[in-house]
Amino acid sequence: MLEQIRITHPLVYKNFSALPDGERHLRSVMSIDRYWENLDLPVPEVIRDGAKMPSVGGIEAEFDIVYAGGTLGLLHAAVMARKYERKVLVIDRAEPGRTTRDWNISRGELLRLADTGVFTQVELDSVIVRRYKTGWVEFHAPAEKRKRLYMDGVLDCAADADKLLGMARDKVLAAGGSKVIGHTTFVCCFRFPDHLVVQVEDASGRQLFFRTQVLVDAMGIVSPVAMQLNRGRPQTHVCPTVGTIASGFVNADFEVGEILASTEDAEVSGKRGRQLIWEGFPAKGDEYITYLFFYDRVDSPNDKSLLGLFEAYFRKLPEYKKPGANFTIHRPVYGIIPAYFHDGAGCTRVVSDERIVLLGDAASLASPLTFCGFGSVVRNLGRMTSGLDKAMREGRLGAAELARISAYEPNVATMANLMKYMCYDPETDDPGFVNEMMNEVMIVLDEMPPRYRQAMFRDEMKVEELVTVMLKVAWRYPKILKATWDKLGIGGSVGFVKNIAGWAMSQSSK
Repeated sequence: MLEQIRITHPLVYKNFSALPDGERHLRSVMSIDRYWENLDLPVPEVIRDGAKMPSVGGIEAEFDIVYAGGTLGLLHAAVMARKYERKVLVIDRAEPGRTTRDWNISRGELLRLADTGVFTQVELDSVIVRRYKTGWVEFHAPAEKRKRLYMDGVLDCAADADKLLGMARDKVLAAGGSKVIGHTTFVCCFRFPDHLVVQVEDASGRQLFFRTQVLVDAMGIVSPVAMQLNRGRPQTHVCPTVGTIASGFVNADFEVGEILASTEDAEVSGKRGRQLIWEGFPAKGDEYITYLFFYDRVDSPNDKSLLGLFEAYFRKLPEYKKPGANFTIHRPVYGIIPAYFHDGAGCTRVVSDERIVLLGDAASLASPLTFCGFGSVVRNLGRMTSGLDKAMREGRLGAAELARISAYEPNVATMANLMKYMCYDPETDDPGFVNEMMNEVMIVLDEMPPRYRQAMFRDEMKVEELVTVMLKVAWRYPKILKATWDKLGIGGSVGFVKNIAGWAMSQSSK
């Protein structure tokens, strides 16, 4: 497969060919890129009536919960297996407990996993491979208009994602009767009045059937379950993201996290355009993680393939971090971060069905601007697992009941609307629009107490704080009013107001 891209993507070919597992990563990248093809195909029917189940030799085994997806699903499964003594099965199409991205978080937020009683503080501290003194956000602009905004306690810890997931896997396996199976793909599930039967395919092509009370869909953005439940449009916006974990940069500061950084105005070509943004985080030893990404509508004409973005990443990397003579790539990191904008005062995306729960990127309830799926699961893991255990004990496993124990957060749903302003549109925006706007936002935040910037970048903002920031930005930067019309329109603006109203009501009821 590497040979197939030698001419079309020469820089990806060169860098991936130098990796011992470059072929495997390329296959994974191209597998994720099939997401775009699937959006144009008929919606798959993977939730089926039990009457359609083929005659089989028998059920392989019975579990309380089957998890399709072995990354964030493992954290949820560990709590259900160890704390609530549920017999669980975790399947993954690749190797369970291995990620294609790495995670950053603050220590205080990571330690919330200890509240479940399944992970200890010592264990969680052991997955932190580096802590930073501070972090900053800075967008491209002439020196006199550029504002570097510093913030402490935000994404200031690099976590070894695979080590954390490995701990979760071991806890699942230590629970009596629970299993974790890799290289096994979810095919479909069949619904019966009092249970589900999940059909999977192992590496040899053998079809296996498992009986369960609940299916947890943790298959990420490519989830066919989410595709069916949301009628083929499970996301409204996306953030394609690529990068590497590497060593040997000349200008990497290992004391500071670069949370958001741009080095140029938007790329424009006809009706296509995208504002590329970087992230840079020190990791363990002399390793440094760099990401390149952009925000976009699902239905825009832009090339949103990870393969194409990787080619741009390798071409533009020296403009951000200069590789030295000993530059070495240890592994690529990549994925499509999903976003869904709720047109109402609550969750308007389908995140559950009878006996089915969507988790992580499959649910698309996280903010694409900050912590994404990992942060969302960490914040809500205790509530989601205790809620599921109670629902199972009481036999309340309908779609509505399960939706109430999802990771939906009114503040995050509202804040996610700000991503629309980060999506460059060549029909309405100047090439420097996103950079100009974000510099104004950074200036406003810099004039306010530090808690405002911390709350914004940790998904902890209160409704009155957001309104205060928005009014200050509008006063300082009137162009944001036209941008609001261009980006949201009447329908989107009404939806945004509904989001804020729902957030305010939920905040006042606490």
